[in-house]
Amino acid sequence: MKRFLTTTAAALVLGTTAYADGHTAVFSDMEFDSAINLNASELIGARVYASENEVDAEMTVEADGEKEWDDIGEINEIVLSRAGDVQNVIVGVGGFIGIGEKDVSISMDELKFISDGEEADEYFVVVQSSVAGIEDAPAYIGSDADEDTMTDDQAAMADDADRPMLMAPDIERDGYTRVSNEDLTTEDLTGARVYGLNDEDVGEISELILNDDGTIGRAVIDVGGFLGMGERPVAVTLEELNITRSDDGDDFRVYIDSTQEALEAQPEYEG
Repeated sequence: MKRFLTTTAAALVLGTTAYADGHTAVFSDMEFDSAINLNASELIGARVYASENEVDAEMTVEADGEKEWDDIGEINEIVLSRAGDVQNVIVGVGGFIGIGEKDVSISMDELKFISDGEEADEYFVVVQSSVAGIEDAPAYIGSDADEDTMTDDQAAMADDADRPMLMAPDIERDGYTRVSNEDLTTEDLTGARVYGLNDEDVGEISELILNDDGTIGRAVIDVGGFLGMGERPVAVTLEELNITRSDDGDDFRVYIDSTQEALEAQPEYEG
């Protein structure tokens, strides 16, 4: 009996040790090193500078040297992947050299931390970019984006993210030639019939949605209904359509890789 108790006690001690190891393995023995580590809280609110010249993390800046760069704004947010990797920082560039206020996304890999003094925690955050690049940068669409404050392009991107995208069908029809999207106008497409892969009529283009730069971004197809009643408007990108024009230039036929029933299952456009 004594030997049995001794063996049981030893097993209990080993089991407890294994249990402890299994539940503490997620923790690490870390000591912060300002030479290689950054606290995310310190980056929020940090100013970001842009330089058209190449910058290197090993370079040093002379006194007031940062005045040769453009102060474009400050870091408002840091975006992580589900795997825990830092992907992007969100920089507010409101009011910079007269451009409209907006948030832009910059990959963490593009940021350079340039030393500002002898202390490791003194640095400038610099990105290599031109003024034109900042002006043309797409606005960041955050998780809390309000549709009322989005631009047309942003709202379109958000809508498209919520539905399966289609591939433009590779269809040829005698007497018709495929038209490049850049050669189209709203007058060309408004009222054009839309056909499926088997040449079945699936709807009509009732409206064209323009991008912020004035180009055609999406087409609204009225699907289903009877005698103009009960139709369901569905918005698709022009990249999902095969748009053809008759050789005499009088008629347009638009093809989509979908049936009427599948289009009716798409999210309804609420423009």
